[in-house]
Amino acid sequence: MPDQLISIPRSPAARTTLGDRVRQLRIAKGLTQTDLAGERFSKEYVSQIERGKTRPTGETVEWLAARLGVDRSFLETGVSSSERERVESVIARAEAALESNSYQDAVDELNELGGALESVAVPALQLRALLADSWGRMNLGEVREAIARLDAARHLAESPTFSDVDRAEILYQLGVCRYKLSSVATAVALLSEALDLAERSGLPADRLRSNILGWRSRCYRRQRDWEAAREDVERALELAEGLNDRRTVAHHYFQASLIAERTGHWVLARSYAERAKAQYEELADQANVGKLLNNLGGLNFQLGKPQEAIRHLKDAYRVLLDVGSEADAGYVVSSLAQVHLRTGEPKLAEEQARHALELLGERVDVLDEIGNAQLVLGRSLLDQDRLDEADELFKAAEASFEQLSSVSHRAAAWVAQGDLAVRRGDDRHAAHLYRRAAEALQDFRF
Repeated sequence: MPDQLISIPRSPAARTTLGDRVRQLRIAKGLTQTDLAGERFSKEYVSQIERGKTRPTGETVEWLAARLGVDRSFLETGVSSSERERVESVIARAEAALESNSYQDAVDELNELGGALESVAVPALQLRALLADSWGRMNLGEVREAIARLDAARHLAESPTFSDVDRAEILYQLGVCRYKLSSVATAVALLSEALDLAERSGLPADRLRSNILGWRSRCYRRQRDWEAAREDVERALELAEGLNDRRTVAHHYFQASLIAERTGHWVLARSYAERAKAQYEELADQANVGKLLNNLGGLNFQLGKPQEAIRHLKDAYRVLLDVGSEADAGYVVSSLAQVHLRTGEPKLAEEQARHALELLGERVDVLDEIGNAQLVLGRSLLDQDRLDEADELFKAAEASFEQLSSVSHRAAAWVAQGDLAVRRGDDRHAAHLYRRAAEALQDFRF
């Protein structure tokens, strides 16, 4: 993808003054200053306008624009109203694409602007474009590119023309990006700062506050601070319900389900997941329906219903491939591999884990699931007595988990390596690995 929106310098057209444009247009039409002034103004007044010595009234600008054959917007800004409307329309289409999870479409729309965004030089539109582009790229796995856009947005928003809510929106997106890169402590700090800005602004920002709380809840969940995670998601849900924002309500039910699952409340987790799924279905949000089906598959397996789990997971895989979400489909195939591994089918588990790794690729924002798939693949190889191959996969999983801020994931890799050591008859090394995992307070679930 071309990096067209990383920074937005002011173009030569935007640097010209109103006086410059009056002079250029007058000369292009073959008029003298006396001709342009006509009977309404003096030649000296036109000269003062062209030299920037006086600022004409709105009524005068309107009259000059008509005399010079351009619209008022062009004379004032160097950009015609039709060009500004075109740029605003493209940005609006990109924002609509984000709402429907069509992230590639959003990025493609904005790339089509090329230099038009620079020439329009309207800060509010530039900020909207940067925020839309960053969110789209982040969800496509281009997290560092998204951060580059947000750095440009942060510089732009230093202007007093922007509010604290605008600045909070930028910090919110930066926090999400840092979470995706597993810099969880940094993400918490950014999200907390964003929440403080939004709350102190005195401006309506409940939707933004709800989103911030929802993502901070994810951070606390990654840090295994279950009480903080639960409190944040409950506050987020209350704000979203007050706005009657069904999509955001569904997102928060989803997060509440994951928190309940991690704390062993599987029936409650399934209840939350089913509520979220119903909301997504009403919104025709198939991408999130697919994710919820994956979640329900895992919950049904935990509740002792493996066949129902497999049915949900196969439905999830089909839905996610239909919407072109390969990375999320990779999550589902990894879940299927875990189910088949735990039900005594290691060869099928191996096949599915390898397929999951192909779908996940090398995206830095899905390292947790890449590590999970490597772990499942290693265990499937261990169950087939392919010990050296299993060893390689367990080490790869540990390396993936090392990049996360979750010690419980690394503990899972150490337990797997301990099981391998037992199979090789090295009980002393196995005991060391098990103790290391126990000290890390392993809490690794489906």
